[in-house]
Amino acid sequence: MRFRLLMTLDAAGGVWRYAMDLARALPGMEVVFLGFGPPPSPDRRKEAEALGALDWADLPLDWTVTDAAALTGVPDAVAQAAARHKVDLIHLNLPTHAAGLQVNVPVVAVSHSCVSTWFRVVRNSGLPDGWEWQRDLNMAGLRRADAVVAPSASHAALLRQVYGALDVTVVPNATLAPPTQTADRPRVAASGRWWDDGKNGTMLDQAAAQMTWPVTLLGPLEGPTGQRFTPRHATAAGNLPHGDALDLMRDAGIFVSPSLYEPFGLAVAEAARAAIPLVLADIPTFRELWDGAAIFFPPTDASALAQAVNGLAGDPDLRRRMGQAAQRRSLRFVPQAQADAMLAIYSRLFEPQRQAATR
Repeated sequence: MRFRLLMTLDAAGGVWRYAMDLARALPGMEVVFLGFGPPPSPDRRKEAEALGALDWADLPLDWTVTDAAALTGVPDAVAQAAARHKVDLIHLNLPTHAAGLQVNVPVVAVSHSCVSTWFRVVRNSGLPDGWEWQRDLNMAGLRRADAVVAPSASHAALLRQVYGALDVTVVPNATLAPPTQTADRPRVAASGRWWDDGKNGTMLDQAAAQMTWPVTLLGPLEGPTGQRFTPRHATAAGNLPHGDALDLMRDAGIFVSPSLYEPFGLAVAEAARAAIPLVLADIPTFRELWDGAAIFFPPTDASALAQAVNGLAGDPDLRRRMGQAAQRRSLRFVPQAQADAMLAIYSRLFEPQRQAATR
């Protein structure tokens, strides 16, 4: 079935990689991208334009503003892009984009994360005073969408805890990274938006002081609204092009993710695809996806993390076995499986509309 899809995205985090990889895997579908937030780098713009048309709205992302008024132009921007490109279906990578959206085509909203669930997990609290609009806007978008998708059952459960009863379809994310073999150099790699407290960089940096191998942090240290993380014991490689970051990662003998909040964790899948042994925070998402294929540690215990890493560093046979287990598990998260699942959702929504139009 061929139809034209409008997909929203941003260049501030993992949604970009998700959108590019999914668009590549969708068979015979024309994808139009509509971006929000800080504009993409020239190499990213080139990547998107090789897959479809790319429009960029001069509007912010919901988690970068202080009130809903800054987002009043979002529904019109989405509706106008949908009309301009004559799309058959809309895929929104921020559910708030659906709030107040008036279009005559089906709408799919994918929750990759949100401020309310972040606070529930990272701060163990509700939203701060004055931030209630974040929950209300996300709730409106989730209710407006014709289908809601989450990348893990754990995140779907968290959405229901925060927003009440929701019909959520779980479609795990995927990586295009080919199966390779780590160079197994005596180095620990970790990847994330380190300015985000949910990535737990401070605890990892504390653990790095106790590790026998050096730690390299891949990913940005500065956030779009001024947040900054400065490591003392780990080395920051910075926000590299995706291919360069993967090359550095594949050299490492161990991969660590200390995240407190992770709806999926694409970098973990990328590391696993290279047969790098995984040391992961013991959080629901990672247990769901990687139980039996990773070593887990309490996410607030720097000494436990260091002990887990040091044990692996001193045992090459265990590294090999755990790397193989991670790689086998990673093969569940392939683009075709993700694309097939999303295409089933698109088709379920689009087919009644197509039949109505032909009557």
